[in-house]
Amino acid sequence: MKKKVALYARVSTNDQSTQLQLNEITQYALSRGWEIFQVYEDKATGTHSNRRQLRSLLKDAKVREFDVVLCWKLDRLFRSLKDLVTTLQEFSDLGIKFVSLKDNIDMTTASGRLLTHVIAAMAEFEASLIKERVTAGVRAKIKKTGHWGRTKKRDDLKILRLKAEGYSNREVARQLNVSEATIRRALKGATITPLFCSS
Repeated sequence: MKKKVALYARVSTNDQSTQLQLNEITQYALSRGWEIFQVYEDKATGTHSNRRQLRSLLKDAKVREFDVVLCWKLDRLFRSLKDLVTTLQEFSDLGIKFVSLKDNIDMTTASGRLLTHVIAAMAEFEASLIKERVTAGVRAKIKKTGHWGRTKKRDDLKILRLKAEGYSNREVARQLNVSEATIRRALKGATITPLFCSS
């Protein structure tokens, strides 16, 4: 029984053409004796999350409309290393193979499946490095300032004193060089008493 293959091609702008990609992956699919189920084409940048044809491909994959996904290069289909690993795992769980022609990645073979495990390990390594950098940054911030998070810029006591003296929120904000929203937050739930009128 012939394997059904989904072809995916993408270019970044409307004035570019997917024809070169389609010519090569179509020829490759036919040389493998695969039946072309459908061609999915997007004209959007690789970082664009709302690629209509890619969404359609993934939707069809979930109901096993085809057996193989074939693209010209990895960067045509995936936005990042994390996206690559996640999507390949999803294909694997569905029993769908993946082939990237120019990158010589063929998950229909044992060596191709091994490479997938290597890519997954790289993604895990990248994630651990990011986590390590974030942790180091937090520690450096705490060491330098004694705390983590944003430094509080407003002086609630000064705000209440100025309000008690009859200044408007706008005037208080101008004097203290903060936003009116900051003044409103400081005043929320506060009670202005004669105490704040004393110098």
